Amino acid sequence: GIPREPGAHWTEPGCQSCTCQGGRVLCDTVSCSIPCSHPLPAPAGGCCPTCMGCLHEGVARAEGDVFSPANGNCTVCVCLAGNVSCLSPECPPGSCPSHSTADCCSCNPEKCNFRGRTYAHGARFSLDGDDCTTCVCQGGEVECSFTPCPMLDCPQQQWHLGPGQCCSTCRDPPAPAGCFLDDNGVEFPVGQIWSPGDPCELCICQADGSVSCQRTDCVETCPYPIHIPGQCCPDCSAGCTYMGRTFSNNETFPSALDPCLSCICLVR
Repeated sequence: GIPREPGAHWTEPGCQSCTCQGGRVLCDTVSCSIPCSHPLPAPAGGCCPTCMGCLHEGVARAEGDVFSPANGNCTVCVCLAGNVSCLSPECPPGSCPSHSTADCCSCNPEKCNFRGRTYAHGARFSLDGDDCTTCVCQGGEVECSFTPCPMLDCPQQQWHLGPGQCCSTCRDPPAPAGCFLDDNGVEFPVGQIWSPGDPCELCICQADGSVSCQRTDCVETCPYPIHIPGQCCPDCSAGCTYMGRTFSNNETFPSALDPCLSCICLVR
């Protein structure tokens, strides 16, 4: 609703820059050139940030304002034309007579005097004749502590501290004196032979503490063998087993299937 002359420039709400060209209106977003590092936000009604002041850590600073950042009161900053420049104090080298949190320069003494000797700051050393203690020069004072020892993966009964050693080591476990069986808690000496419950299996205790077992193969067979309790192989020379009954050699007995038949046990 407003007539514009050809070539006229103006700004619409929303930071749109418009131009009247040939009876048409051409608009584009306002392009801002910011020549400073810490500009202030655009003022009310403006589109571009301003370098007349600084925005540092969320705080607006006026032109020429001198301030210290929140993380250190020993650093001094200044706002000039939208740029923030900070300077930290230069601390002289050397030792300090005391420590004070109010001082900007915190330093530590360079040397420690300990037992007639002088050590540089941060130096580590051992006491005379005691290599198990480590000392360090820190802040003009000497702090000593025992040398840390590694964790051992053996029982305490096997720990061993040798002459001149600071830390214990694992002693070699003693040679096995026999074989220990966890199932029944029985320990057998080396060379002992026993049956673990099966008469057909024999075990022997080896010199290294291990157990070696072997089964017995029965080669003698007969039609009606006698199984003797506690014996591995059946006995074919003691008699016969027939229908759940045991008969001695040359013994005669009636057949369980036909009472008219008579049977005899013959060992062959």
